[in-house]
Amino acid sequence: MEHFTLNNGTKIPLVGLGTFQMNPDEAEYAVVTALKKGYSLIDTANAYMNEKAVGRGMKKSGIEREHIYLSTKLWPSVYAGAAQAIDETLRRLDTDYIDLLFLHQPVGDYISAYKSMEEAVRNGKVKSLGLSNFSEEQIRKLVEKTEIKPAVVQVEAHPYYPETELREFLNQYGTVIMAWFPLGHGDPALLEEHMIAEMAEKYGKSIAQIILRWHTQMGNIVIPGSKNETHIAENMDLFDFTLTEAELQEISDLNKNLRYYVATEEMLQGYLAFAPDFESQP
Repeated sequence: MEHFTLNNGTKIPLVGLGTFQMNPDEAEYAVVTALKKGYSLIDTANAYMNEKAVGRGMKKSGIEREHIYLSTKLWPSVYAGAAQAIDETLRRLDTDYIDLLFLHQPVGDYISAYKSMEEAVRNGKVKSLGLSNFSEEQIRKLVEKTEIKPAVVQVEAHPYYPETELREFLNQYGTVIMAWFPLGHGDPALLEEHMIAEMAEKYGKSIAQIILRWHTQMGNIVIPGSKNETHIAENMDLFDFTLTEAELQEISDLNKNLRYYVATEEMLQGYLAFAPDFESQP
C-alpha cells in the first residue's frame, strides 16, 4: 500500500475502507475483511453509529493497533462538549488514540470544537486533525483562528466533480483531500463512460479501479465503502499500473460540476439539532 506524508509528518495510506451506511454487523465484517486483506486505513464517524463495531472489527482482525490507521468524525451535536466527546469516541472505538479526527459538518461552534481537538493532539489522544464538508471560506476562517493546520479535508470528489480548485487552495497548507463518493455515488453514467472502459481494458482493470487510480495519482486519498469481499480486495489493487498524464487529463475533463450531495443551511441546522445517543449502538 502506498502512503502520503501529511503536513505534520505522519503517513496515511492512499486507500482505505469507508463504513458510511453500514450497520454494525456489516461494519465489523468489512473491517475484519479489509484489515486481513492488507488495508490499514479505516474511516468511520459518530453519526454512522458503528464505531463500537469498528472497534470490535479491529480487535477481531488480529492486526496490531499500530498497523491500523483509524479516522473518525465528531458530529455537530457534540461540538459544545468536544473534549468529553473525544473521550467517549475513544471508548466506543476501544482504542487509546485516533489517527485522524474530523469535524463532520461546518455548523455550530466548530472553531471551539477544533480547539478542543488541538488539545487532544497535545494530550496524545489524536494524531492528526481534519475537516469534512468544509468550503474554502470556512477552512480559511478556521485556519486563521486555530494553531494546527488541518492535515486532511474530506469532501465529495470524483471525475464529475474533481475539486481541482479546492486542491489548489489547500496546497498552501499542505492539506490533502480524502474523497468520499470517489466513484460518483455509483452513478451508472460515470461507471459506463466509454473512455474509462477503454482504459480498463488496456490495463486489465475494472472501471472502478481506473477511477480510484486516477484519484490517487491526482493526490487524493480514497475511502470506497464496500461490504463485498471481492470488491474490498479490488479497491486496493491499484498500484501495479500507472495512468499516463494524458489519461489523467482525459478523466479530469469529464468534470460536469455535478455534486450528488449539497448541504443547504436548513440541512446544516438540522444536523446541529440531530443528537442521537451514540452510546446506544450495539
